Amino acid sequence: MRSLVCALLVAATPFAAQAGEVISYTVDGEAFEGYRAKATGASRGLVLVIHDWDGLNEYEFKRADMLAEMGYDAFAVDLYGKGNRPVETGAKKAETGKLYKDRERMRSLILGGLEEARKSSPGTAVVMGYCFGGAASLELARSGKAKDIAGYATFHGELKTPEGQSYPADTPPLLITHGGADAAIPMDHVAALSKELEKAGVTYEMQVYSGAPHAFTVFGSNRYRKAADEQSWNAFSDFLADNLGSS
Repeated sequence: MRSLVCALLVAATPFAAQAGEVISYTVDGEAFEGYRAKATGASRGLVLVIHDWDGLNEYEFKRADMLAEMGYDAFAVDLYGKGNRPVETGAKKAETGKLYKDRERMRSLILGGLEEARKSSPGTAVVMGYCFGGAASLELARSGKAKDIAGYATFHGELKTPEGQSYPADTPPLLITHGGADAAIPMDHVAALSKELEKAGVTYEMQVYSGAPHAFTVFGSNRYRKAADEQSWNAFSDFLADNLGSS
């Protein structure tokens, strides 16, 4: 409980001084720039954070710092490339579109970031992401290519399974958090995923927050919903404790 309280105090002052460090790394010769926040005290495990469609920025830094306060090593991965941080909506769509069209590359870049993260925090990990990052987390889950993964989590992310893909029966546990008022990803997508996971025999938890729109966790935005954000973070904290361990 103390670690969760500390994390919420960190969240109360979004985008303050960062506790972690920016890390330059390469994947297949390409330059990328992630963010590492080491656990406060003994580490309970690794959490890989996948960014939203605007690329890795202070938002993911803050979430990584919150995880570190809770006792987890956190690494926020970069899927766009060093210095590529789109600002305009069209540019954001273009960057995500490239990866949606080349899912093998998407998976490769996540795995490359995970490899970099494990240089300082080897062992079991949980993979999580926001919006586009949530979709990317589920993409990796369906592939079954990541080793020593204890679970996957998505916050208001795309939930539809691409044609030709499916969830293996041995997929680690999934946590799905979603806004009931999300106009971008409607509730029938949530229901369809539930049916799919039941059929596959995959362990999962789904939480839906009434009145919460798409991107309800984004600090300072007009979509931010404090109650839904805190409830989803509490659910994720429990998910981590159950699958990686608690104090």
